[in-house]
Amino acid sequence: MKNRKENRDTIKNRTDTLERLILRYQKSYYDGEAEISDGEFDLLWDELKSIAPDSPVIKKIGGGGGGVSPAADSSVDGFPKAQHLMPMGSQEKAANPEEFRAWALKHHFTQFLVQYKLDGASLELQYEKGKLIKAITRGDGITGDEITANARRMSGVPEKLDIPFSGGVRGEVVMTHEVWRNTYASKANCRNAANGIMRRKDGSGCEDLMLITYDAAFPGKDRYFTDESHKVKWLGERGFETTVTKIFNDAEAVIAYRKKVAQTRDKLPFDIDGLVVKDIATDMADLRRARPEKQIAFKFELETAFSVLRQVEWSESGATYTPIGVVDPVRIAGTTVQRANLNNPGMIRLMGLKIGAAVSVVKRGEIIPKIEGLAPPGAVSSKAEEQEIEFPVRCAVCGAGLVDEGTRLYCPNAGCPKRLLHRLEKWVAVLDIRELGEKLLRQLFDRERVRHISDLYTLGAEELAAYERMGDLSAAKVIRHIRMPRELSLAAFIAGFDFEGIAETTMEKVAAAGFNTMAALRGASVEDLAAVYGLGEITAGIIVEGMKETAAEMDAVLQAGVISIAAPPPEDSQPLRGISFCFTGELSSLKRNEAEERIRALGASAKTSVVKDLSYLVTNDPGSGSGKNKKARELGIPIIDEEEFVALLAHPHKAGSAPAAPVQGELF
Repeated sequence: MKNRKENRDTIKNRTDTLERLILRYQKSYYDGEAEISDGEFDLLWDELKSIAPDSPVIKKIGGGGGGVSPAADSSVDGFPKAQHLMPMGSQEKAANPEEFRAWALKHHFTQFLVQYKLDGASLELQYEKGKLIKAITRGDGITGDEITANARRMSGVPEKLDIPFSGGVRGEVVMTHEVWRNTYASKANCRNAANGIMRRKDGSGCEDLMLITYDAAFPGKDRYFTDESHKVKWLGERGFETTVTKIFNDAEAVIAYRKKVAQTRDKLPFDIDGLVVKDIATDMADLRRARPEKQIAFKFELETAFSVLRQVEWSESGATYTPIGVVDPVRIAGTTVQRANLNNPGMIRLMGLKIGAAVSVVKRGEIIPKIEGLAPPGAVSSKAEEQEIEFPVRCAVCGAGLVDEGTRLYCPNAGCPKRLLHRLEKWVAVLDIRELGEKLLRQLFDRERVRHISDLYTLGAEELAAYERMGDLSAAKVIRHIRMPRELSLAAFIAGFDFEGIAETTMEKVAAAGFNTMAALRGASVEDLAAVYGLGEITAGIIVEGMKETAAEMDAVLQAGVISIAAPPPEDSQPLRGISFCFTGELSSLKRNEAEERIRALGASAKTSVVKDLSYLVTNDPGSGSGKNKKARELGIPIIDEEEFVALLAHPHKAGSAPAAPVQGELF
């Protein structure tokens, strides 16, 4: 039981961390100050999707790339917003040959078109009758910053084409290694340098950038290009620089090519972090998806380096203390690494880690890499005498004794200034008040003007204008966005109050179980919430305690009249309320996550395993001997196929009378 509890806590804590990091990095990317590469961001995204597929961050961002969309009329650094002609979402990803083979087997392509996956910043050029009229950054995949004047200074951006083409051309803005070494070596890498320069207000330095293209579209003429290879040839004929492109007849040839490119990529003039593999046939309907199915990013293997642990520092975020290992400098994934994540005290103990130990370091997606474990014998020499790692025992801010639960080391003091600031930051992130930046929020906190969320709604523009680097116009803009009326779901409202380890998805489960109003939630006991599927007593206790601790604060926020909580949908709009589904195997007419979204919209819940109170198991192979099928039969749970499931979606009122479970061996 203890191991299960620790595992649940670890997942919840990691989910919260990932959501916070992704929103932060999305914002920095959108604002032209990207802190990590696309590849590193993709790893964070994939990890969150694997452990929390229903995360509100995944639902909010959608395709996984670009930035969180601001209002359509807003601007960043003075650039106006503009819409793309062709969606600029993200691709599915394969991290190894096995995952790539699994994707290839789902499709029956006659040929694979393979291109370098450029590690730069995406840009769409828009042409009208052959003349360049706009250049738009990736943004949220639908809308981005218009940086046309800057793009005109880059190489590889034709001002006028040789034909009257009206459409979009997509490419990646890159910086060569030579330019980076000679001029921008102070930047972490080529990608960060390029991303910052292309958004400079005065356009200085854009002449050091190059656009390499790989896609094009003529809106309204889906058959303008005969196939994907025709696009690449067409781009070259128009004078565009194009990415290296190859064509292969089978998946194994693609895998062999990836291995060859990975071994020589350091010799390329610019950075790539994998290959993009597509069906050679053009399918515009698929390309208009937020995440196209007929192409995939075939990533290079993660690099591992070996070093020696010299010190452990403790990073403080909210109430939690996270160990960071300081190692001898090593080169990994194109950067020099000296700091690596150690996750939590339990991981240190599990690895038997000590100061002076030889360790394996892998870059997995955060700004700092991760120590995976002890290095193999002889991988690196360490002459230092090993010493035990000291864990902090008291909060450095308030002095309270820290609680060490193995998976988490934290300050339990609800009034700790560090916790209060973190709650404010979480609220601003949940509401996406991007105008209220971290520096300004910290100024307000340090001056003790804003210590609680409700304090934000007592601020005035005249008062704010006196703060550093504000002024009347900026202050008025910040106040306008703080006071913009917002109707939040109960789950989002509670998530904004930053209960330790409680994400918005957790609160959505609570609301779906009937605790969907403030009154119902405040009246719930630990036992009541522990009965909600997927919660358990520990999580229930955190929610109940958090509701008591923040009750007055929540009331004050609601009484300010800016924030309101959306009323729960009427029961007649949720005909599947109280019904639950579990899916096993693949569906043909829709993806599993789409099926789960459909049932949730109708009030049902999705479960990941077959349990006693499950209403239906959905599978296209109801007669198989799989574990889920066997357990469903043992428990007498109805097993339905996709056709019956789709029929239930069309006529959800019929779900109240579930068919009898088939007997052992019986087929539908």
